[in-house]
Amino acid sequence: MTTISVERAKALKSKPQDETKMGFGQLFTDHMFSMNYSPDQGWHNPRVEPYHMLEMDPATMVLHYGQAIFEGLKCYRRADQGLQLFRPRDNFHRLNLSADRLSIPMFNEDTAMDGFLKLLELDGEWTPHLDGSSLYVRPTIIAIDPFLGVRASNTYLFFIILSPSGSYYAGGLQPVSIYVEDQYVRAVRGGLGFTKAAANYAASIKAADIAKQKGFAQVLWLDGVDQKYIEEVGSMNIMFVIDGKLVTPELNGSILAGITRDSILTLARDMGMTVEERRVSIEEIASAARSDKLQEAFGTGTAAVVSPVGELCYEGEVFSINGKQIGPVTQKMYDTLTGIQYGRISDPHGWILPLK
Repeated sequence: MTTISVERAKALKSKPQDETKMGFGQLFTDHMFSMNYSPDQGWHNPRVEPYHMLEMDPATMVLHYGQAIFEGLKCYRRADQGLQLFRPRDNFHRLNLSADRLSIPMFNEDTAMDGFLKLLELDGEWTPHLDGSSLYVRPTIIAIDPFLGVRASNTYLFFIILSPSGSYYAGGLQPVSIYVEDQYVRAVRGGLGFTKAAANYAASIKAADIAKQKGFAQVLWLDGVDQKYIEEVGSMNIMFVIDGKLVTPELNGSILAGITRDSILTLARDMGMTVEERRVSIEEIASAARSDKLQEAFGTGTAAVVSPVGELCYEGEVFSINGKQIGPVTQKMYDTLTGIQYGRISDPHGWILPLK
């Protein structure tokens, strides 16, 4: 077992007094976990240390060539005030898959997990108390060689920071409107689409801005080759209820293998639903909407859990889904998964790691 050093912050920050005003990703705790990589030592010096600013040379490679990957998960507070995590090892495993694709040396997942748990020993009490709130966790790896030249960096920094965040749905679980993007593409098979690389998210911003200017909350991405098959919505996986079946695009190398996606599909099968993971064309969805066979649609992801879709715009035609109301399947999936995450209902799949 790797020894992880701990340095406590000399001055502690004040925790939020009004948890209704925390927002998302704006506040950060007292400490962070870090470790470094160099060719001669491998991943080394795992440590919990005071949260601090990073100092970088202007030539630091991540700023120029984009070797940056991350994950997102949450720490939840139960009604008995205990804390628990949801499938954390899956996040570290997926971070390693992203690392491999970007030629970043893979790390020991047990060491990362041990460091994460030590960090939570110090800062876990930052986990908010309000229903729907959580302590958001952001593991990240960046290239840190000061060098201008297109190659893999020789040195890297791994860090984990924690952010107490309010409910994603402060105003309630309301359906959103989405715009089918047919000009820009997010990713292609063989690229970075299956990773949580910073570049994936940078590639989505322009289309998201255009959609918002048109009055839509999110972009529905089509494939990068034919631009006819559905991939993701915003930064989430997408699911449809068609004639009582739960249908979602198959993992094809350009779609993120979402942990929430996998959890929802598992719960749907538990509930006896027919689940189809396959290619889904936008024309199929438009046709289903026209014939009233498209009963529900929703995105899935760590931040939102599920995000119901009430309206879809494709080539100027706007389709209303379930009267712009959240559907029964969407609601049940949200209630069941969050119930497991917050300890309100039992966990039949061993997804939960209790901390205390």
